[in-house]
Amino acid sequence: MLFKKSTLFIWALCFIPALIFCAEDLNAREILNKVDEVLLNAKDQQMVMKILIVDKKGNRKEREVLIYQKGDNKRLAKVVQPADQRGIGFLSLPGDIIYVYLPAYKKVRRIASHVKNNKFAGTDFTYEDMEPKRYSAQWSAQLLNADDTIYILKLTPQKENNSEYGGLVMYIDKDNFYPKKIEHFDKRGNMVKIMTNLKTEKINGYYIAREAEMLDLRTNNRTTLTLDSVKFDSGLSDDIFTERFLTK
Repeated sequence: MLFKKSTLFIWALCFIPALIFCAEDLNAREILNKVDEVLLNAKDQQMVMKILIVDKKGNRKEREVLIYQKGDNKRLAKVVQPADQRGIGFLSLPGDIIYVYLPAYKKVRRIASHVKNNKFAGTDFTYEDMEPKRYSAQWSAQLLNADDTIYILKLTPQKENNSEYGGLVMYIDKDNFYPKKIEHFDKRGNMVKIMTNLKTEKINGYYIAREAEMLDLRTNNRTTLTLDSVKFDSGLSDDIFTERFLTK
């Protein structure tokens, strides 16, 4: 069996808006399609996130990140605080294209899909965790269980999916189809990370995670993301999602 463990849970990036749907008797593919609808409904969004990184010894580091997203396949993230991290950023584009900018080298670098497991700005979120994604296009779904409040889906990567993960287990709120938790498994079936939406809120007609946490079970480090501000459907220009803007 693919998943050897079962404990607690997403989203990346998880801070994406959602609309409410009525829960019905649905199959796994229909459920996952509705998850995509609620996560990717906004035309664009601009967010400021506060990041807290806590290692297993209790040492704390803080970051502030500005994130732009357009549609379901363009995202740019840039660190704005602290000063020694300012300017670090990444750009995710259609076609599995990711660019990384490190100010110390003053050069944009495209990274290969097989190294998307590198951590972004010292957090417990990898570049893959941070990039926008349409789950139904990259993962096959199986309904493991359901009760009055939750659907539980097992997701297996499709052949063309270059994910670092061997599988996911997604816990989905029946009321609005917003993921509450995602368990991440390596290719041997071991659970390696859990992402949990700790607080969800409806803002301007969209549901969005106000606070989320990624726990790395291998290191016992955790990263908490807290939404500071968000704007939806402001008509973001395509010029933002360029290498040039990444370096500004």
